[in-house]
Amino acid sequence: MKRVGVVGGGQLARMMIPAAVNLGIDIRVFAESENSSATLAARVVGNYRSQQEVSAFSSDLDVLTFDHEHVPTDVLIAVRDQGVVVSPSPEALTLTHNKIVMRHKLADIGVPQPRWSVAGESRSRDESLSAVGGFPCVAKKPIGGYDGKGVRVITSWDQIGDWLDDGDVLLEEKVPFVRELGLLSARSESGEWVPWLPVETRQLDGVCAEVIAPAPGLSDQDVAESDFLARSIADSIGVVGVLAVEVFQNDDGRLLVNELAMRPHNSGHIFTELSVTSQFEQHLRAVADLPLGSPAFTANAAVMVNLFGEIPEDSKREAWRAVPEAKIHDYGKEPRDGRKVGHISVVGSDADKVYARAIEARSFLSPR
Repeated sequence: MKRVGVVGGGQLARMMIPAAVNLGIDIRVFAESENSSATLAARVVGNYRSQQEVSAFSSDLDVLTFDHEHVPTDVLIAVRDQGVVVSPSPEALTLTHNKIVMRHKLADIGVPQPRWSVAGESRSRDESLSAVGGFPCVAKKPIGGYDGKGVRVITSWDQIGDWLDDGDVLLEEKVPFVRELGLLSARSESGEWVPWLPVETRQLDGVCAEVIAPAPGLSDQDVAESDFLARSIADSIGVVGVLAVEVFQNDDGRLLVNELAMRPHNSGHIFTELSVTSQFEQHLRAVADLPLGSPAFTANAAVMVNLFGEIPEDSKREAWRAVPEAKIHDYGKEPRDGRKVGHISVVGSDADKVYARAIEARSFLSPR
């Protein structure tokens, strides 16, 4: 039985648990707190930035993987030096630690991305701004931002004066995209690579609110270009596990890489009900170097909607009575402004009806 440890006790680790049970994998979670989502499999509660604590947790593991990408690189290298496989590798995860590092690597690979530059003390602001086409543009904190945090659309330098005081800021052109897509795939240690069909993601206040699968109106060329892009990145950086490539699609169909995630991803939750192999099972297969599963869809369409705020038990009952085919996933998290606390998936044959049913179910459970 493979022993796989997961750093991070959030909903992604929580949803790996049933997949691990079915695969015969001994899953162990290093959680941040006693009330983390994945406490069912938590063996340790501690500080994931502590080399001593993470090394002790990993001492009898076969593989260490992740619910999030925030573990410091030196901690990961120390674990690997113990003889434990770290998947994805510390070198790959470094790209998700700093968005400027990620942009440089994507440029080296040669994949399409928005025009970008770095604003900071050592660079001319005029040159940085000119490189992205001027104002308005998108400013991002290189480290720590997610779900709309650490991202601002700016029309003047004053709007990021507080960030510039702290160091470099990533600037990107404000892309006139028509939609955002999630390109999810998985790669094993032996180099086997399997993609799912692209999904469309819809944001609200910078946070993913809805996922449509497959993305409506996909052409064969769209799928081929998506697969080529995702595989180029996966192979170039040697990702092991699930890779999510968030892209903008322009009105001419061109794809531009926005962000990367090297773990199961919010946009892939829909595959639990829609795909022969969920992203959580596929991630565990990949990091354990097992043959990858089929990514084929079992229905024509599916919709996933995220839930924000409290999820009362009575409201869940009402939603199930109204939409009995809805799958409601409650992460067991304390509600907080802008925090995803669960999601609903609906699968069916007619895309419009599936969407309507998902929205109906959400109306009982979430203010968004």
